Amino acid sequence: MIAFVSGGARSGKSGQAEALARRWHQARGGRLYYLATAKASDGEMARRIARHREARGVDWTTLEEPLDLMAALDRVVAGSTLLLDCLTLWASQVLYASGLEERQGLAMMEALLERARVQDIALVVVSNDINEDIPPRGAEVRRYLRFLQRLHRQVAHEAEMVIQVVAGMPIHWKRHE
Repeated sequence: MIAFVSGGARSGKSGQAEALARRWHQARGGRLYYLATAKASDGEMARRIARHREARGVDWTTLEEPLDLMAALDRVVAGSTLLLDCLTLWASQVLYASGLEERQGLAMMEALLERARVQDIALVVVSNDINEDIPPRGAEVRRYLRFLQRLHRQVAHEAEMVIQVVAGMPIHWKRHE
């Protein structure tokens, strides 16, 4: 089972995704994992990471992997539930920290989705809606948004559930629990 949860900054998407992952974990058993793609690059980000970790509680096994999602998946027990937060940061690291091309990032995501299914891992993927504004003028911003939107379409296509969170309220675009 794969779910894609998106929303604007501070929309409540992480809370919705965590609640969904907990429900799936309770129904399925196995372990409950949180795959963090963020890096504590400054004090503000370090504080946000600490707040999120504290809010999640001790039920979660936290994996920190900003780029190599398959390496993180190697540490997940089959039959478990995994929340990946967030695709937005991962996409930026694919393009700018690793030097990979878009097609390589899309292939990495395809491999992750396929392997999650093979290992019977319930996967909840979180991302930001950041393309709801006028088209950006900068070529690099357009490149990043194009890549992120391609990732969004890829994950949403594969997902059994697609949720957009607006002002803390989930809108179910695709639903099969």
